[in-house]
Amino acid sequence: MSVLTFGETMASLRAEGPIRLGGGMRLSVAGAESNVAIGLARLGHRVRWAGLVGDDETGELVLRTLRAEGVDLTHARADRRGPTGLVLFERRVGELTRVIYHRAGSAASFLSPGDVLPALDPPPAILHVTGVTPALGPGPAEAVRAAVLAAVGSGVPVCLDVNFRARLWDRETAAAALRPLASSLTVVVASDDELDLVAPAAATTERDRVAALLDAGVRDVVVKRGADGATGHTATQTAHLPARRVAVADVVGAGDAFVAGYLSGMLDDLDLPGRLGRAVTVGAFAVASTGDWEGLPARSELGLLDGLPGSVLR
Repeated sequence: MSVLTFGETMASLRAEGPIRLGGGMRLSVAGAESNVAIGLARLGHRVRWAGLVGDDETGELVLRTLRAEGVDLTHARADRRGPTGLVLFERRVGELTRVIYHRAGSAASFLSPGDVLPALDPPPAILHVTGVTPALGPGPAEAVRAAVLAAVGSGVPVCLDVNFRARLWDRETAAAALRPLASSLTVVVASDDELDLVAPAAATTERDRVAALLDAGVRDVVVKRGADGATGHTATQTAHLPARRVAVADVVGAGDAFVAGYLSGMLDDLDLPGRLGRAVTVGAFAVASTGDWEGLPARSELGLLDGLPGSVLR
């Protein structure tokens, strides 16, 4: 198994207009970790998602969708203690999307170390976790801590996407949960306004935060800058790549797509600029299409963005 990831995947509803006015909505699934899993699977990697969904029809939708995308679900199951979570997306103004969660008391909030540790046997090539999962409650937070420690004990590199969600927890609580993980991480991916949630509190500038994380043993510190691209840092190298220029259809899921591309580059032994290049390319596919994961590319499609605008493939 190339990558193991785990967390909450929800049923998602995308509104065609303001939710308060009613109208049509499109049903799909969404979750930071499963978005990454689908992205990696489409790029040809073997990836496993572990987690809990409700014993309900939307839970079946989640499992069916991931299975259809080639994601291993050996350690995913339905749980009757809560329903499958629900997320609503409302494209409100221009490119601004409003997100509404209905996930309190969901099945995934009961996730525990016992649900994820078996998925680390045999050890994958990479463990990927996000800052979303520990925000779901004490059990999921302990599952993240236990999985990270178990991975390190088995020599498995760990990637953390900070992925701060202000609707789930505040910055102080997030920092208290994520900073203790820093010395166990191999890769940290964060937006430029998220680095302080995983770097030591004493580090007050981006440069200092990157340096502190590298000193703590993190191999790659990757800073996402949205439309301005991304910067990657290692102990010996810094590289910056601009974003790929595409017409923006939907920015939701772009960060997860970026992570999928970066991890794919790691698995393919690309150098730092190569990893960043694949990351911004996969991210561009995400923003150019509607949905969290629907537009993510297959490996054979990675070169499509190199064509001239308006080209027709015949």
